Amino acid sequence: MSLLTILEYPDERLRTRAQPVETVDDDLRRLINDMFDTMYDAPGIGLAATQVDVHKRVIVMDVSEEKNHPLVLINPEVTPLGEEREPLQEGCLSIPEYYAEVPRALRVHLKAQDRNGKAYELEADGLLAHCIQHEVDHLEGVLFVDYLSPLKRDRVKKKMLKRQKTAS
Repeated sequence: MSLLTILEYPDERLRTRAQPVETVDDDLRRLINDMFDTMYDAPGIGLAATQVDVHKRVIVMDVSEEKNHPLVLINPEVTPLGEEREPLQEGCLSIPEYYAEVPRALRVHLKAQDRNGKAYELEADGLLAHCIQHEVDHLEGVLFVDYLSPLKRDRVKKKMLKRQKTAS
């Protein structure tokens, strides 16, 4: 088990757009395993490679109560199904101790590859749909605070900088 360091907002590396994965190999599977260990330890329900300073299009998540339904998304493509949006309370491992309601598509269609590079598709709703959209945003360099007003975003930034200064 290897725990990775999770970047915290406002670290500019979180704004880096992730590159597509060209080859699914043992090194990538090791990264995926380390990302799961890191996510479960944090504890969280999703983690994008960008958050651990690896700028590849890789996401791990598990929204199950028992933490026994791990999902790997390599090179994910997400399409909202319908215009309906629902606000849900979101948090982020890169923005600890801060939560805000973010409206996202109620349902999405996902195309991705699994940990072995096998392509799959699924339709998701509820928490899973929100989590997929949140994590895919990370791969684009977008954070959930970007959906907030500039005033709220500035408050979060100040709070995070203060937290980081206190921790060091």
